[in-house]
Parts: sequence; structure tokens; C-alpha cells
Amino acid sequence: MPPVSPAAVAAVPPPPSEGDPWAGHDPCCCAGVDEVGRGCLFGPVFAAAVVLPAASLPPLMSAGLTDSKKLSARRREELVPLIRHRAVHWSLGQASAAEIDRLGIRAATERAMLRALHRLPSPPRMLLVDGSLPLRGWSGAQRTLISGDSRCAAIAAASVLAKVERDALLERLAVHFPGYGLERHRGYGTAQHQEALRQLGPTPLHRQCFLGFLRAAAAIDSDATP
Repeated sequence: MPPVSPAAVAAVPPPPSEGDPWAGHDPCCCAGVDEVGRGCLFGPVFAAAVVLPAASLPPLMSAGLTDSKKLSARRREELVPLIRHRAVHWSLGQASAAEIDRLGIRAATERAMLRALHRLPSPPRMLLVDGSLPLRGWSGAQRTLISGDSRCAAIAAASVLAKVERDALLERLAVHFPGYGLERHRGYGTAQHQEALRQLGPTPLHRQCFLGFLRAAAAIDSDATP
């Protein structure tokens, strides 16, 4: 087996001294859930749920599994088939830009997570949620883990699956909405994306509730013009 990288070690659940993230449950009965795209200006927010057996940790660690944000696009794509093969179950969910506008980003993100969880064959006995906010609407046992995508393999795997799936969707949507650079920034509010919005205006898949700051900035610039 090749040496384990520091990034891979970061995906291991916390040692017993920091508490058992599964609260004594068999990992095969627990799911990690994470979201991707929460801070974007365009498109849906994605979530994934992953159930990993303990035996899957060594090969996933060896492959470098950790928080998807710390991995290259190539490494994330290489990890996807390994995660799917090693997982007991995995599933995806999403909430649209229209739902984000209607419900707000937290509620829409929770809807994406619940959709992923409801697509699992059976409800997990313990749910591990990345971050500090519990998943509202989930009636089963759950735990929140701050920086969970760097501390827990199941959450890290969920972040990778959701990220790769969302990026693939944004590449397809870039063909239908040319000029915005979606294939490069994936819908985040980069300078290029903001300039495209000023020049072209928003598409039907932009999150209107996220664009207020651009309108406010444009108004300030206009007022400041001699």
C-alpha cells in the first residue's frame, strides 16, 4: 500500500479522545452528508449522502480522500468511482435556484440534503452533518461536525460526490448560457462572473436573492459618477 498522505489522514474520523462521531453506532448504519454550491450566484445547490463501512477507510485514505475543496478536479474525479464502489450506499439531491429564491439558502440546502437522504434504501441510524447547524426536518439521530469534511471520511466522500456532480452540471449549462464563464468559476461570484452579469444580465438560473449586492454596488457606482 502506498504511504498515506497528510490530506488523507485528515479524512479519518477523530480519535476516541475527541469523541466517537458515530456515537457508538456501526459506521455501516451511519451516513455523512455535505453540500456544495451554497455560496454560488448561479444554479442549484447540491448535496450527497454516503454510508461507508470501516473497511473502506484504508483504500480511501490511500487514495487521498479529504475535503473536496482541498483536492484538484482531477483527483476528485478519480475518487468518485472508488467512493461509489466502496460505499454501502450513496445518493445525491439538489435544490434549484428558484427554490433558493423562494425558501432562502439554508432551507433550500436542507431540502437538497433531505432529498439525498430520502434516496438511501433505509434511513441511517446516525447522521453526521458537516458544520455547526443541525439538519432541520430530519427526525432521526444526528450530529454536527465542524470541519467535518476534513475530519470524517463519510462527509468527505459526500463532499466529493456532490462537487463532481455539480461541476459536471455547470459544464453542461455553460453551453446553454455562453459568455458567463460557468465552466470555469462554476457559478461563484468571481470578477469575471460579476462583469458578465453587468454586461449580459442574469439568466433564469441565477439566484435573484444573491444578486442584490451587485445591484447595490452598481447603484453606488452610478451615484459616485460625476
